[in-house]
Amino acid sequence: MSTDPSKIFRRYLSAGVINALATAEAAGLNATDYYALNLLDLSGPLTSGDLAAGTGLTTGATTRLIDRLEKGGLVRRATDPADRRKVIVESVARPEGLEQVLAGTRRRLGEVFEGMTEGDRAVLFRYFTQAADAYQAATEELHHPRTP
Repeated sequence: MSTDPSKIFRRYLSAGVINALATAEAAGLNATDYYALNLLDLSGPLTSGDLAAGTGLTTGATTRLIDRLEKGGLVRRATDPADRRKVIVESVARPEGLEQVLAGTRRRLGEVFEGMTEGDRAVLFRYFTQAADAYQAATEELHHPRTP
């Protein structure tokens, strides 16, 4: 196993991505649908435009995404009470069997966290918070590059 910090970090990121893809498949979802449901779970209801921005999908692809999730009974569309022209997408159910699919990952990560001191966990979760913000900012830059 490599001791190169860059490779260790890339291996960590790759393992997380591969696990998410396998989780989506085991839950009977495609990766984009799984990601969109996670985004709704983290954020709460979103406009279809915000869901498009959060997933990086075009508005047409987002409409098809919402259609699939709505047909599966996982989300519903509602009219934004503040602006009836906007559609709000809200999660109404979790995919059947998702908790069972996630159980192994949660157990294994729980074992990792249990083996850490409280201080180590505090550093790790501070990193997670700051890294998530950095990734979101970097993604925004990729979606909307600034020209010099």
